[in-house]
Amino acid sequence: MPGKFEKRLEMLAEAYEKLIGRINEPVKQSNGVYQRYKYPILTSAHTPIFWRYDLNVETNPFLMERFGINSVLNAGAIKLNNKYFVVARVEGVDRKSFFAVSESANGIDNFRFWDYPVFMPETENPDTNIYDMRLVEHEDGWIYGLFCTERRDHSAAFYNQSAAVAQCGIARTKDLKTWERLADLKTKSPQQRNVVLHPHFINGKYAFYTRPQDNFIEAGTGGGIGLGLSDSIENAVVNDEVIIDYKIYHTINELKNGLGPAPIKTKMGWLHSAHGVRNTAAGLRYVLYLFMTDLQNPAKVIYKPAGYFIAPEGDERIGDVSNVVFSNGWIADDDGRVLIYYASSDTRIHVATTTIDQLLDYVINTPSDGLSSAASVHTLTRIIDNNKEVLNRKGAKSKIGIAFADK
Repeated sequence: MPGKFEKRLEMLAEAYEKLIGRINEPVKQSNGVYQRYKYPILTSAHTPIFWRYDLNVETNPFLMERFGINSVLNAGAIKLNNKYFVVARVEGVDRKSFFAVSESANGIDNFRFWDYPVFMPETENPDTNIYDMRLVEHEDGWIYGLFCTERRDHSAAFYNQSAAVAQCGIARTKDLKTWERLADLKTKSPQQRNVVLHPHFINGKYAFYTRPQDNFIEAGTGGGIGLGLSDSIENAVVNDEVIIDYKIYHTINELKNGLGPAPIKTKMGWLHSAHGVRNTAAGLRYVLYLFMTDLQNPAKVIYKPAGYFIAPEGDERIGDVSNVVFSNGWIADDDGRVLIYYASSDTRIHVATTTIDQLLDYVINTPSDGLSSAASVHTLTRIIDNNKEVLNRKGAKSKIGIAFADK
C-alpha cells in the first residue's frame, strides 16, 4: 500500500495535469475590440512539480516545497514552427526572477513549461535580478531578447538596501534554448527600463524604443517613450533618444509609460502596445493602451485612441501589486489573429485575442484624447448626435430597444 509520500505525490501530479489540460473558455461579454478568456494561461501552480519539490522521500519525507514559486508574469511571446511560446518571468518566493519557456499548440491553453529554466549568461557586472523580456525576430536573422537587468546601486548608503540601477540587457538566440549575452545597452539616461528592439533596420541601424528615467522607480525628467538608433547590436549605444509618446497631465500615462512588445507592421502603420501609469489614492494604476506610427517614419505617431485599451477587471485587480495589467508579448498570426499576453497584478498571465482588422479599426477610428473635460463632452455629444441620425433614418429605435428622451 502506498505511503503518505506516494499518496501526496500522486495527488499533486493529478492536480497538476488537470490544471495543464484545462480548456480555456472565452468570456461571454466583450467590448468588440478583443476577447478575454476565463482562465489565466500561466500561474505559479503551472510551474513543474519537479521544480518546486524535492521528490526524494529520503531527503524530503513530508514532500514539502523546497523551491517556492511566487508568481508567473510579464512574458515575451513568439510563434515558431507552428507552436506558441512565451518566455515568462518566473519569480521565486526569494524575490529573484528568472526566465522560463512555456509552449502551447494553440496559444490559448495547455501551456507547459520546458524542463529547465533559461540559463542566461551574465556580463562582467553580474545581474542581481532579470525580468520582463521582449522577444523580437529581427531582419538580421536573430531572435533577440531585451530585458531589464537590475543591480544594487552601490552609490547609495548602506542602510538603503532598496536602491537599484536598472538597465537594458540584450541576448540573442536561434531556438530559445541557447542564448548569447551581449553588452547592455548604453544611453545617456541614468537608468533604462522597458526597452524594445524595432524588428527592422532604420537607415541601416538598429532601432531601440527606450524609456529614460532618473531612478529605479520614477521616470522623473524622462519624457516618455523614446526612439534611438545604434550602429551595432553587439555593443549597442544610443546617443540620442527622441521622445515619440510623451507623458501628459491627467491622462492614463501622466506618471510614466513604456512600450510593451515589439510593434506589429500593418498596411496602415506600425501598431504599438504600451503601458501607462498614473498615481491614485490607492497607489499606482497600470493599464495598456495602443497607438500607431508611420510606416516610413516610426518616430511619428499618426493615431492614438484616448484612454486605456485593457485595464484590470475582477480578479485581475488582486495580486502582489494590485490594480495592474502589463504586457510585453503578443503574436500576430498568419491568419490575421492577434494573441495578446498580459499579466495581472504581477501575479499571473492571461491571453486576449483579437484581429489585425479589429485593432486597425480601434486605433484609427476611436477618438483621441482632447485633454479636457469639455473636449470629452464634445466628443460624446458628436457620437450621440451621429447615432440619433442613424437610428432615426433607419427607424431602428424600437427594434433594438433604444429610446431618446429628446431633452
